[in-house]
This record gives sequence, C-alpha cells and structure tokens, in this order.
Amino acid sequence: MSELTDPDPQGKISRAIWTVSRGKLAIETEELGKRPAGSVLVRSLFSGVSRGTERLVFEGLVPESEWQRMRAPLQAGNFPFPVKYGYSTIGRVEDGSSHLNGQTVFVLHPHQDWFYADETTLVPVPESLHPRRATLAANMETALNGVWDSGAAPGDNIVIIGAGVVGCLIAGICGRMPGAEVTLVDPLSSRKKIASNLGVNFSGPETSPREADIVFHTSATSEGLATALTSAGLEASIVEMSWYGSAQTSVPLGEAFHSKRLRLISSQVGSVSPTRRVRWSHQRRLVKALTLLDDHRYDTLLTHDVPFSSVVEVLPGLFNRSTDALGITINYERT
Repeated sequence: MSELTDPDPQGKISRAIWTVSRGKLAIETEELGKRPAGSVLVRSLFSGVSRGTERLVFEGLVPESEWQRMRAPLQAGNFPFPVKYGYSTIGRVEDGSSHLNGQTVFVLHPHQDWFYADETTLVPVPESLHPRRATLAANMETALNGVWDSGAAPGDNIVIIGAGVVGCLIAGICGRMPGAEVTLVDPLSSRKKIASNLGVNFSGPETSPREADIVFHTSATSEGLATALTSAGLEASIVEMSWYGSAQTSVPLGEAFHSKRLRLISSQVGSVSPTRRVRWSHQRRLVKALTLLDDHRYDTLLTHDVPFSSVVEVLPGLFNRSTDALGITINYERT
C-alpha cells in the first residue's frame, strides 16, 4: 500500500479508501493524471457511509452471484477484494467548467478526497441544503422507491420495522401523509426520540402494532422480518427493504401468512419502482431525494462524523452491529 501523503493541491494526487481484505481498510494514494474531456475536478467535502451495504462489503459477504449487480457506478477493483466502494459523495467543483466551478454537487463516487467526474454525473445540491445532510441522498432514494413500491397512501396504518437510516427516512416520508398512522419499531429505546422528532409513533418489537395496512422491514434480521409479518393485517403488504448479502435468513411463512393472504414485496433502489418508471428517471428521483432532505429533522440521523485521516482506525468499529450508529459521514476537512 502507498504511504499516506498530503494531496496535490491541483488534484493530480488523491487519496481513496479501499477495502483490501476481509475486515481491513487502507488509504491509498492515486495519480489522477490529465483531466478527461467533459469532466471536472471535484474536491470532496463529505461522503456518506451506507452502513448496512458497506458492512457487507467490508466483511466480504457480497455473494458471488451479485458481484456485477452490486457494483457501485464508479467503483474500482472487484469483489470481494480489493475494492474501492461507496456511492454518496458531496463535493465542490474546483476546475473544468465555467458554469459548474464553485458549485456543491452530489456524485455517485467512492470515498476519495479529489477525483474527476463526468459533468453528466453531477447533481447540484440546493444551496439551502447542508452538504453533510446531503450525503443521505442515496438512502433517501431507497426510501422513496420503497414507499412507491408499497402503494402507501393517506390514511393508512403504516408500520416500519427497524429504525436505521432507511427506516427513519421512510418514517419521515410517510409521517407527512395526511391521516396516516405511522409507527417506527426498534428494540433500541434511544430511537424513540428520533421517532418523536420525525412526528411518528414509536414502539418496541414486543408491542408492535397489529393489523397494519403497510409494513416496511428494514432491520436485516430474521427477528425483524417475523415481527413485520405479525404486524400485517388481512391482505396487507410487507415491503422487504433489507439486503442480507450471502447470509441465510429464516422467514416464518407458517401461522397466518397464507390465511391472511399477505403480500411480501422486495424493493431495491437499482431500478425505479414500476409504479413510476415510465415518467421517472434515476436522475429525476435523485433530484427529488435531495429536495426532500432540505428538512432539518433529518439532522438527528447523522450520528458520527469521521475525519478522513481516521477512517482506517474508526470505521471498522462503527460497522459492528452492537454499535449504536445511524448516519456515518466521512469529513474531508477535519484532521
């Protein structure tokens, strides 16, 4: 591995985070070379860590059958290792385009302090949206897509199992539906304050509401999925938002699953929901996600801000399931 050095001020040398083996991160220096035509030089401000997905990458649990489908848009390397992964960077355009220079932009780029990006891949961040909160854009896209997949509507009784980032963003969206009764369910009582901030109810798994019209499962645990199934009412829909990687998952499809004629729906952000696909592109959905994040309530989801220089030492501990972490950002301006 290359030694950690200061980046070139012109962006010719950059530093990036790589998962080099199971459970091991490293910061490598990279030569950017000459800027390609049609691209701009971006200096990173923050990047968001998708704790669930990136933990699976970190632990080498991306199944071989999904190695191609799971590639991030600008990923380098190949699964399982070494791989440069990530897809939620907020940066400032430093050079390359008179109409973009100085703008804050969202880019589906791995964790790296300087990089070139094609102009067509940049999405401007609204001036009123803080760059750190904007790192939640990829998660908000996932949440928005899941709500579309669910068919949730005003007045529905909606239950979300799992108060991680995506679960909380779903709660934030559904909590704004007129007349909707929304409950966020999680075993951690500390999440009750977040639910209150989002304007929704809170419950532990043992007292999760029953007879819900729509249930979202986001906990990535068999226990959570069992709670989701028991929370659903007659002919209700359960939207499975979790991704388990190569882990085997127990699904209790006995008891009332058939007699209640429940629907178990998979939702995945890689494709726009069929209910919107004709009119909505990925770009339009991302722009809307950034707009939805222009809401100070979501600041409580950002629990850890890690200086870029400390990532190798700090981030593995935050991937631990026993750590009470929600939104993790990498801060390129802190030392």
